[in-house]
Amino acid sequence: MDVPRTSANPLLKEIAEHPFLRGLKQEHVSLLADCAMRSHFAKGERIFGVGDPANRFYLLQKGKVALESSSNDGVKILQQIGAGDVLGWSWLFPPYTWHFDARAVEPTEAIFLYGTRVRELCDSNHDLGYEMMNRTASVLINRLMAVRRELVVKS
Repeated sequence: MDVPRTSANPLLKEIAEHPFLRGLKQEHVSLLADCAMRSHFAKGERIFGVGDPANRFYLLQKGKVALESSSNDGVKILQQIGAGDVLGWSWLFPPYTWHFDARAVEPTEAIFLYGTRVRELCDSNHDLGYEMMNRTASVLINRLMAVRRELVVKS
């Protein structure tokens, strides 16, 4: 799938306005837009699972996604995220595999970004890499705190 490499990319404005990327330099937004496409998930659809290759991330625009963990006791919802959130941080950190399961709780619309391509861009453009690392680290901390809350509630 080829994404247009021009400023006429229809996703440019949506990417620039998404809370995860708001305030990013225009040149960085343009680079990310070149790695993006629209994505839709039906209610109940599995988006990814633990151990799958983490080669992408999503800017959620509408809908809700449950981050889940499975155990002998069944499936536990660790956190629900929705419009304005980002889904996925494992694309940036080795071994580049998912650490949770993700499932659409309701019909969900997102902008899909090719994480492997974004990693390449971050390697070649350290300013972009710094921004993506900081923003993604914030998401990672948020997910960690959600798991911590879930553990405290269950103890």
